[in-house]
Amino acid sequence: MAPVSLGSARRAAVLVIVCAMAACARAPEDKPEAAAAAPAKPAQPGGIDLAGMDRSVAPGDDFFAFANGTWAKTTEIPADRSSYGVWAVLSDRAQTRTRELIEALARPGSNPTGDERKIADYFTSYMDEATIESKGLTPVQPFLAKIAAIQDRTALAAWVCSTLRTDVDALNATNFYTDHLFGVWISPALDNPTMYVPYLLQGGLGMPDRDYYLEPGKDMEQTRDAYRGHVVNVLRLANVADPDKVAERIIALETKIARVHATRTDSADVMKGNNPWPRAEFAKRAPGFDWNTCFDTAGLTRADRFIVWHPGAVRGIAALLEKEPIETWREYLEFRAIDRYSGLLPKVFADERFAFYGKVLSGTEEQRPRWKRAVDSTSDSLGDAVGQLYVKKYFSPQSKQQLQAMVKDLVAAFDRRIGALDWMNPLTKENARAKLGTLKVGIGYPETWRDYSKLEIVPGEALMNGWRAELYDYELNRAKLGQPVNRAEWAMTPQTVNALNLPVLNALNFPAAILEPPFFDPTASIAVNYGAIGAIVGHEISHSFDDQGSQFDASGKLRNWWTKEDFAHFKATAAKLVAQYNAYMPLPELHVNGQLTLSENIADLAGLNAAYDAYRQATAGGAKTSAPAGFTSDQEFFISFGQAWRSKMRDALLRQLILTDGHAPDPFRAATVRNLDPWYDAFQVKEGQRLFLAPADRVRVW
Repeated sequence: MAPVSLGSARRAAVLVIVCAMAACARAPEDKPEAAAAAPAKPAQPGGIDLAGMDRSVAPGDDFFAFANGTWAKTTEIPADRSSYGVWAVLSDRAQTRTRELIEALARPGSNPTGDERKIADYFTSYMDEATIESKGLTPVQPFLAKIAAIQDRTALAAWVCSTLRTDVDALNATNFYTDHLFGVWISPALDNPTMYVPYLLQGGLGMPDRDYYLEPGKDMEQTRDAYRGHVVNVLRLANVADPDKVAERIIALETKIARVHATRTDSADVMKGNNPWPRAEFAKRAPGFDWNTCFDTAGLTRADRFIVWHPGAVRGIAALLEKEPIETWREYLEFRAIDRYSGLLPKVFADERFAFYGKVLSGTEEQRPRWKRAVDSTSDSLGDAVGQLYVKKYFSPQSKQQLQAMVKDLVAAFDRRIGALDWMNPLTKENARAKLGTLKVGIGYPETWRDYSKLEIVPGEALMNGWRAELYDYELNRAKLGQPVNRAEWAMTPQTVNALNLPVLNALNFPAAILEPPFFDPTASIAVNYGAIGAIVGHEISHSFDDQGSQFDASGKLRNWWTKEDFAHFKATAAKLVAQYNAYMPLPELHVNGQLTLSENIADLAGLNAAYDAYRQATAGGAKTSAPAGFTSDQEFFISFGQAWRSKMRDALLRQLILTDGHAPDPFRAATVRNLDPWYDAFQVKEGQRLFLAPADRVRVW
């Protein structure tokens, strides 16, 4: 993922393992936006999209194409996007609604007060391009001056740790990312979920992952060349002397940082991330860096214990901070500051950022209009304030009640599935059911809204408004140290199209914006709703029992509650799923990483099984024909699931996500159906068809 844009959502950063539903992480230049293209409309309200299907394709050969083939052939990815699909349709809708809410506050004569005034001022300042142009680099000069004043390692430590920020991408459980040298978030401790502790992780890269710096191959070489050109261009725009030589030193330093980074697969492993370090031992465990100055500057003096998620990288970066020349660090930090805030600097800087992060890394042809970027930034920086407006207008109490009932059905279905497992020891079953019974599910919006009363938003200060919002978020999270853990806390805003599981809280979030057609529609059949939103709910429930979530108990504590035999069986089953996904080849030279995507693949499979059982229970087991569509109820269920993964993606983004994302590409998520016996019965799938698996080869987990 590209470096996070100023003001991007940080709420997920407070909660350690974020297991999210959405298909893939997107670069900042590819956030949700309105688009010209749209999927074919359903043949009937609340039904599956018949026109978007391709019935010339046998379901057993390519279920994604059967459910979505005509849509895929007739839909163009909009020029300002690197991907498009049903998730984007929902995001477009939420963003358009959010724009209308924000612009109503910013309209002359509206005279909002309180948080609504802050929303209006933030948005208006972001949209005021004339003022931004007139200021040039002035807004970022205070940061550059402080960096230029660094003359020794103590001052270096003070600056590095004044910017400890993390974006734990809520779309991607493995993407603990920050372009700051180190990242910090505050979360319940893995071994004691009743107390908050700081987590420290690796950062400092301008490209998405260590592989972009280190892996051989033509594509990677071309990307590295393009990044080198981007660094030179930014330095030249900033009037830095001899930009070519400075860029070479910056990239050489980033390459050294990349060499000490953990791999994406290791980063996703909670057991490898669980490294408690007493504050007093940092100097011994990661020598070469002034940790006392670091933690004092970061306001972490109350913390006597940290969890170091990437110990090798922390040691390696500390060593680089000691050995690399101060001048090189100043050059690197100055570039990072300018590049990070370029979206709120004059247009030439924003355009240069898009040229690399949008065009090169994601294949996006055109930059999004200013208003879309402004809506996203406002919605992120004042997320709950905007969210209150959103749910008041767009999320009804009736929808919440209906979804709460559906969640109850799905939890019950999962419980029945646990009870029916013939391979699981009674003690393990008891622990699993206890965890399921204490699951806290949030629907639509949080119980308590965030307080923005102390956040300062100043008209005309676009960049500093974003910076203050970022700092405010960090300070709110830092204030949790020493406080009771709040299981009701949300990691997403209501206007976000996504859903997630928070293992250390044993909690789920389903924001209002995802609880919309085509995922959830009060007019749709039970089969259609359970195939779409039911599978999404089931997916998030199942994250509590995937390869990572299954290591947390009912209280959220990282603890082995399995018998040795049961866990061995579970791991063997998971290995079969790894092999199944390793065989998928989205691009000729790249296969899906079955280990990296394992958590999401388990959640897809277990969630779909639970959704199917809940749907059958809700319809008393009947397989009734739906006259308008001409399909049986079971067929509608599975088609609805397949259409929930409707998407198209440019190759540049697809390549990036195969390397870095914890989710498999969407067509292969739709292929999860090949592991369910009822799918074979519904579509009469036969041996010899491409998706056919012999009964013994079908992966059965939970």
